[in-house]
Amino acid sequence: MTLWRVSFTVPAAAAQTFAAAIEGVCDSVGWFGDEADALWRVEGHADHRPDADALHPALTAVAATVGVAVPAVVIDEVPPRDWAAESQADFAPFRICRFTVQGTDENAVAASMPSVKVLRVDAGAAFGTGRHASTAGCLLAMERLAERRVRRVPDMGCGTGILALAAARLWPTASVLAADCDPVAVAVAVRTVRANGLGRRVRLLCADGYAVRDIARHGPYNLIVSNILAGPLAQMAGGLAGALAPGGTAVLGGFLAGDDVRVLAAHRAHGLRLVRRDDHDGWRTLTLSLPAPPASPRYG
Repeated sequence: MTLWRVSFTVPAAAAQTFAAAIEGVCDSVGWFGDEADALWRVEGHADHRPDADALHPALTAVAATVGVAVPAVVIDEVPPRDWAAESQADFAPFRICRFTVQGTDENAVAASMPSVKVLRVDAGAAFGTGRHASTAGCLLAMERLAERRVRRVPDMGCGTGILALAAARLWPTASVLAADCDPVAVAVAVRTVRANGLGRRVRLLCADGYAVRDIARHGPYNLIVSNILAGPLAQMAGGLAGALAPGGTAVLGGFLAGDDVRVLAAHRAHGLRLVRRDDHDGWRTLTLSLPAPPASPRYG
C-alpha cells in the first residue's frame, strides 16, 4: 500500500492547532519537537495523495487566527519498506514485563519460568511482533490489568494476533476473539495462534467492526483491545461503547501522542472515561473504562 505524507513546520505554540486543521485530509496526524525548539514539525499520513487545494484554505484560516505565516507544505510519497524482512532479520527473543516474545521456530526460552508468558510470533505480512512501540504499549497496559477477572475479550484489528495471544495467556479461562478486516492478517493470525497451541482458545474472524454478527452476539465484553490507526479508532468509538460491558475496560493504541485528543474525544462522547495515558517512543496507549450504572437502592 502506498503511504503519503504531508509535512510542514510552524511555531511550537501553534503546532497542535495546525495539526487539527489537517485531520480531515489525513488518516493520522502528529506534531514533533523539543521544548527548546522555536519551530515544530507537523506530519500527517494518508493512504491516498492528499489534496493540496483542500489543505490550503484550512491552513490559511489557522495562520490568520494565530497570527503567523501560512506554512510551506510538502506532500511526498513515503518510500516503501519491507517491514517483514527487517523485523525477521532482527527478531531475537525479547521481554516486555511478564511476556517473552520470540519466533515460532525458537525453543521456548522461558518455558521453565511459569510466571513468564511466552508469545510465539513471526514477522510476516501482518503488523504486530511486539517490537513496535504501539504494540508494546498495549501489552504493558494489558499486563497491568492481569489481576482483573476477564471473561470475554476481542482483539479488534488483530494483525498477527499478538494481543489476542497475550489475552489468552493472561486470562486462561477467558474467551478470546481476534478480528481483522484484512484477510491476509487473519491468515497470519491463524498460523500464529496454532503455533502457540491456542487454536481452541482464540477464535479468528475477518470483520471490519463491532456490528458484525459474530462479534455482536458474543458481547458484551469485559475488555476490548485495539491497536489500529487514530481515524478508525475514532470512527469505531460508538461500536466499542455498545460492545463493552458496563464497568469494562478498553485498551487502545496504534496512534501518535498528537492524535490522543480526537481518539479520546470520540470515546468520551459515548460515555467512556480516561483511566490512564502511556507513551512509548512517541506512540500513545489509552486505557479507558465504561462506568457501571449506579446500583438501585434496596428496600425492605
